[in-house]
Amino acid sequence: MVEVARRSTFTRAQEDYLKALYHLHGDARPVPTRELAQRLGISSPSVSEMVTRLTAQGLVEHDRYRGQQLTRDGRKVALELVRHHRLLEMFLVRVLGYSWDEVHEEAERLEHVISERMEQRIFELLGRPELDPHGHAIPSRTGKVRAPSERALSECHAGEKLVVQGVSDDDPARLRELERRGLLPGTHIEVVAASEYEGPIELRIKGKRVGVPLGLARAMFVERR
Repeated sequence: MVEVARRSTFTRAQEDYLKALYHLHGDARPVPTRELAQRLGISSPSVSEMVTRLTAQGLVEHDRYRGQQLTRDGRKVALELVRHHRLLEMFLVRVLGYSWDEVHEEAERLEHVISERMEQRIFELLGRPELDPHGHAIPSRTGKVRAPSERALSECHAGEKLVVQGVSDDDPARLRELERRGLLPGTHIEVVAASEYEGPIELRIKGKRVGVPLGLARAMFVERR
């Protein structure tokens, strides 16, 4: 068997910057320094210092007026981290019995240290999954990733029949609230009453009416069915 090649060694901080840029759509457009700093929870001068290093490594392109954007090589590193993270979340849920609101922080720590060989073993063990527990697409080893729905439930209208594609995973309490209401990825829903500015949004799920506060509705992404 051919040994799976390991990626080049980067620091955890460098990987976090690249992944943050990816999540801010920095593979498609420049991301302003302040926006990246807010995502990472650090100061803009610190971001600028790291971006200078990443630019020198050919991972980021920087424009002083528009911001920073991932290069092709930077995108590869970011997608590899995203693949690690989402496979680890699925492994923690399916194999180790974690709940979906517990896995994000664990995966954040582990994604930096697993080898490509372990990643592939996890992928095969789980049956080659395409989605993580929150409905997010798992990038392929070649860097292909299915485009997510960007339509939030809060933007939908009464009478629409939808399926929950994915949910934001950065708030454990919000995930527990979504689960309590039965709003998991793959759930079929019908909007009974909705307003983009006033809540809650009223849904019908399996014949039952469920109210969803706007804060939750903005964290759910849906598609028509």
